[in-house]
Amino acid sequence: MEKRTDWYEHPEYYEAIFGTDTVREVDFLQALSERHGTGGKQWLEPACGAGRLVAEATSRGLKVTGYDISEAMLAHARKRLTPARRRQVKLSVSRMEEFFEPSLEGKVDVAHNLVSTFRYLDSEAAALAHLKGTRRLLKPQGLYVLGFHLTDYARNTAEHERWLGKVGKDKVVCNTHEGLPDRRARRSPMRNRLRITGPGKDWLIETTWFFRTYDAAQANRLFRNAGLRVVAAYDFDYDLSAPVERGSRRLDRVFVLQPVPSEGSVVEVKKPSMDARKKVARRASAPRK
Repeated sequence: MEKRTDWYEHPEYYEAIFGTDTVREVDFLQALSERHGTGGKQWLEPACGAGRLVAEATSRGLKVTGYDISEAMLAHARKRLTPARRRQVKLSVSRMEEFFEPSLEGKVDVAHNLVSTFRYLDSEAAALAHLKGTRRLLKPQGLYVLGFHLTDYARNTAEHERWLGKVGKDKVVCNTHEGLPDRRARRSPMRNRLRITGPGKDWLIETTWFFRTYDAAQANRLFRNAGLRVVAAYDFDYDLSAPVERGSRRLDRVFVLQPVPSEGSVVEVKKPSMDARKKVARRASAPRK
């Protein structure tokens, strides 16, 4: 067995596990934009990874800017785009707390980060810098759709998840382990193991890191400090007809964030067209794939 240490250097295997809901996620994002935002076509994806959502969004005529810290992931993202679609996309290397594109200031309709990557930001200062920078890029009615797991500080057992996938003839088994949260340090230890077996191949890719922790109060306080308000919240079922109710015990959250209007500003509330309302209704009632 050959041991490796960074799953982000192997985007094809990463996506075998985490790339299965692409169409459904972009459906959800478009429906959210119609319901809560502008319905516009300028999108931004922080930590865009191997570009599965970038490719799907551009296939629908959207203009996308994406960035990621991993060169390997971005190379994979560029390869999956046709020459025509590359003209709709701008991809660059950046950290989440540092990214800022002056040409996009005040012009983004939807920014999105759905799979807990936000928790890699390991300090309040880094998280705040990321949120403030993203807010500056949003239109007044633009949305930042941010998904991550909240933390139950009272839990006393580790959490484990297991997924199966395939890439050609290769079998991929993913085991993710989250240790006990440290309330004082605001972090929890993470370990991911990808076991890849196939003709002439037996790999174990083990990656370890720490995730920053948030309970609901900590997350909401951070959003307020960043000048963002929560206009809606959902869970990882991506069901538009089932928003998360206040006091819900579910920890998987998709926060729909919008810039707080500045004092004295006038914010136009967009009323969706009849066609848009019908699209939202169809998406909300569609069965899970």
